Amino acid sequence: MWVTYMESNSGIDFEAIKIVLETTDVFVVRFSHIHQRLLVDTRLGENNMPLIRLVPPANSAEERYRYLRTTRPELELPTQITVFHWAQSIRMLRILGLWQVLEKRFFESAGLQAVNDAKLIYQEALQLEKIDIQLAISGGEGYETIWERKQDN
Repeated sequence: MWVTYMESNSGIDFEAIKIVLETTDVFVVRFSHIHQRLLVDTRLGENNMPLIRLVPPANSAEERYRYLRTTRPELELPTQITVFHWAQSIRMLRILGLWQVLEKRFFESAGLQAVNDAKLIYQEALQLEKIDIQLAISGGEGYETIWERKQDN
């Protein structure tokens, strides 16, 4: 079992991410603003569909493999799971054309339903990111405000 981590101190390597989206069977995207990870398994399962889900973080590679074994028992475990961190907003995936690369791959392998599934997950991720940003601004759970407006008595 191998897990590959892609990180770059000098910025985002768009070409490397594009290659992952175009060629890697199973990958996980860690986002900066939401707790959930994007899990993508492009292999076609028993329903002839790829898997795309927002999932909780795994504590280890073994935990992620167990999740795949439980979720997709009809498929062999992948030899590798590639993990990369996306430090930009989720919306930037679409703005930069990367989400469209994934949708194109889904369409070519499984048709319009797979693309629609990906669109739903994208919208869910956007909503979660919006909630997280609102919590950060208001000092909600997991955040502290730097300053608070004085209350008039």
